[in-house]
Amino acid sequence: PRSDCIAAEQQCLSDSACNATYRVLESCALAKTRFPPMDHDSRVRCLNAELDLGNSSLLHCRCHRRMKRQEHCLRIFWTVHSSMTDGYFHLETSPYENPANEEHWKTDYSKLAALLSGKECSQLAGDATNPCLKATHVCNLSKKCVRLRTDYASVCTKGAGREDACDRRKCHRGLRNFFEKVPEDFTKRILFCPCQDELCGERRRKTIVPNCSFQYNTKPNCLWLLDSCLEDHICKSRLADFQQNCQPADTSPDGCSQHNHAACLQAYMGMIGTPMTPNYISNSSVEVSLWCTCESSGNQKEKCDQILGMFESNKCL
Repeated sequence: PRSDCIAAEQQCLSDSACNATYRVLESCALAKTRFPPMDHDSRVRCLNAELDLGNSSLLHCRCHRRMKRQEHCLRIFWTVHSSMTDGYFHLETSPYENPANEEHWKTDYSKLAALLSGKECSQLAGDATNPCLKATHVCNLSKKCVRLRTDYASVCTKGAGREDACDRRKCHRGLRNFFEKVPEDFTKRILFCPCQDELCGERRRKTIVPNCSFQYNTKPNCLWLLDSCLEDHICKSRLADFQQNCQPADTSPDGCSQHNHAACLQAYMGMIGTPMTPNYISNSSVEVSLWCTCESSGNQKEKCDQILGMFESNKCL
């Protein structure tokens, strides 16, 4: 796999020419967040600095979804690639290493599931008809899964019932922790459990405690949601990953241009716990959406519809 951006940055800073170029790019990334926008000359200077990195490992570095200093790594990536996000939300390149190159952990999911089905307890008799409940029971048998699930659930339900009482940032961090640190064997089954009835669907929809992590009192405009996402290194990176891996294609058998439905589901899970957290629309369908609207988007209606459409009518997803 390619070097991670933290290692590449250290290598670059020890070389005087690379160091100087990198400092220019840092000021460019900072200028992008300021108002008024950069003038033509500054933009050219920034673009040239990016080209100057040429074959530097910094230009080709990536980050891992489960690395310790993930935010620092992503900040480096977007410093080096700041020209990619000019003015529009097509973030062509994901800052994340291809999941196939990331190390996979061995899990004891099937062992725990077998243990569970061996329990002839009367209270578990109804599980056969509710795969979401079964997935939760299996999670409860894994120390790590149950600990991180309890962590986010307690943060996200604090102050429940009161207007704006929950701490959304903390709730989002807890959710990201759960989806990053618990093996996918557990997280995917909890989030994508197949349901036949509304009771199961309700449990699936409430997996992410939607009244704190997903819903606001009034639906914001999707462009506002996008703006708050692009200001956050993790959200922007997850969105880039989602756009790369969930690009729909009519001609592909699984509906994905990358022909990798599993990578798309992983990218979708990565969006949970960001300002652009998606969820199921109702208890009775598997349709997902963002909690936002495109009403009163004026001349940006088309862009707004595109953002919403990435989730609502995405064949790959």
